[in-house]
Amino acid sequence: MHVTFSDSEQQFQTEVREFFSQEYPQDVLQKMHDGIMLEKEDFVRGQKAIYEKGWAGVNWPEEYGGTGWSATQKHIFYEEMAAANCPSIVPFGLSMVGPVIYTYGSEAQKQKFLPGILSSDEWWCQGYSEPGSGSDLASLKMRAERDGDEYVLNGTKTWTTLAQHADWMFLLARTNTDVARKQEGISFLLVKMDAPGISLTPIITLDGEHEINSVFFDNVRIPADQLVGEEGKGWTYGKLLLTHERANIAGVAVSQNRLEDLKSLLAQKQASGGAPREVNTFARKIAHVEIQLHALEYTELRTLASVATGKAPGPESSILKIKGTEIQQAIDNLYYELAGYNAIPYLREQFAADYPGQQLAESTDAWAALRYFNFRKASIYGGSNEIQKNIIAKAVLGV
Repeated sequence: MHVTFSDSEQQFQTEVREFFSQEYPQDVLQKMHDGIMLEKEDFVRGQKAIYEKGWAGVNWPEEYGGTGWSATQKHIFYEEMAAANCPSIVPFGLSMVGPVIYTYGSEAQKQKFLPGILSSDEWWCQGYSEPGSGSDLASLKMRAERDGDEYVLNGTKTWTTLAQHADWMFLLARTNTDVARKQEGISFLLVKMDAPGISLTPIITLDGEHEINSVFFDNVRIPADQLVGEEGKGWTYGKLLLTHERANIAGVAVSQNRLEDLKSLLAQKQASGGAPREVNTFARKIAHVEIQLHALEYTELRTLASVATGKAPGPESSILKIKGTEIQQAIDNLYYELAGYNAIPYLREQFAADYPGQQLAESTDAWAALRYFNFRKASIYGGSNEIQKNIIAKAVLGV
């Protein structure tokens, strides 16, 4: 897609580009380049640099510290961020619970939580999925029973990303079982992760990383004022959060950057004699994905423009989520195909033993395998793509 920027937008683009090349922590960008997994401190330092620039609340209202950017400025920011190979902003605070709190939270909750979310002083995780309650989230079993000025929580959350680093969790729990529809009687609660009765078990993914967890709640007591909005209205609040999450999952700018990198890698392999036998067929596959990505970019721009007017993303966020993750996985497939028989699914420990002293990024083929297997999850998290199609059918087609 070719966008004609105004003079002021070109100046903004230059400012963003210079920020990532000069003011953003360069050692974090180097780790990204070298394929080194980032620690929590790396993410925090990077996000604090963005915050200190005044750019943390990309989609937040200005009254709560948001940028007030136009749709085009947001587009430029994400494009330059991806081009710099900057790590994505961890979404749980800034993109997910923050909008719920400033939309539905009490004034006291806004004052207590929003500053720490915006500055990345407090780290959040999401407590939605449970054993047996993933895509059918309304079937969740976790209970939150009112006891005076407290709620008592019992149950399990699973696939909880980065819970091992979190200061707080936002979660959905059932506060009433005597309901006509399973979507009713669910409440949205904020929980301090060091509360007595919370325990955590790591889940190690196929690439050998500790990214996700199971979190157990055994008679965990929290103050009743950590309920967001009204009791029993959590499903409504959770849907708002999920629309923001699904729109962010699309990852258009990152996919554009990866596709350009893939083209360069193909050219390098052609020069060294290591390209696929049917180069033209492979190039057509790249072109096919690129056409889809351009179309998705238009949809994302329309959504950003709508959000800029104060409207929350609607069913179009499901379209972004479906197509965005399909394109991400298609690009993963192309990297894997280009690697050929060299794409051995190494665990990081195996790679370190086989190639001592070599950075993972120096072996694009091994990295392609790790990425391929880990991101099979992309079409599942944030609500599976099958569920998104049901949402579109109901909200758009009326069926």
